[in-house]
Amino acid sequence: MKAKYLDCPFELKSLDSKGVFTGYGSVFGELDSHSDIVMPGAFKESLQIDFAEKNRKVPILWQHDSWNPIGVYEEIYEDEHGLFVKGQLNMDVQQGRECRSLMAQGALSGLSIGYNTKERNYITVGDESIRQLTKVKLWEVSPVTFPSGDSARVETVKSSIATLESLSDIEGHLRDAYGVSRKEAASLIARVKAVALLGDPSELKRASKIGDAIKALREIS
Repeated sequence: MKAKYLDCPFELKSLDSKGVFTGYGSVFGELDSHSDIVMPGAFKESLQIDFAEKNRKVPILWQHDSWNPIGVYEEIYEDEHGLFVKGQLNMDVQQGRECRSLMAQGALSGLSIGYNTKERNYITVGDESIRQLTKVKLWEVSPVTFPSGDSARVETVKSSIATLESLSDIEGHLRDAYGVSRKEAASLIARVKAVALLGDPSELKRASKIGDAIKALREIS
């Protein structure tokens, strides 16, 4: 059976430099532009039978491309609000790094589920027939550019250089978020160290102090 797709409201709560993001991939009770509403409990059976019992993780695909997986969901479950997700983008994959950067920028702000309908109800509101999805078989959840629901947008991105904890974290952030090469990132870190130590070469140990490095990076960026 061919999978169908439902673009869901994506309330992104956090996104870090290592590609971990959390939020809600689906909000219960919200009508999307295809006249579909996901109801509480719709994912529970599939999450248990298709994934938990088989010790499998829900994949993150790039725009529903099954040939282009970019990570997995480390946590995914229903609560009273909707489908909570904690995804880990694969930062060794170029598309994973690009996805993380686009999420941070706000250019990629929707999620869409790949599913098959197992149970549904129809209700009529005015002249419109609305489908309530009460049970679905979940295949995957993809970041998408254009979500069906207008509220399917990124709310906040809690990611800044101030949250990084080491010089290696800064180097990784430069590579992941801005696409610089390993050589370019290492070169910039060397400049950060030089600026942090400017005027007193005897204070070599200061190069490992993240506060000085961050201040120096801000001054030359």
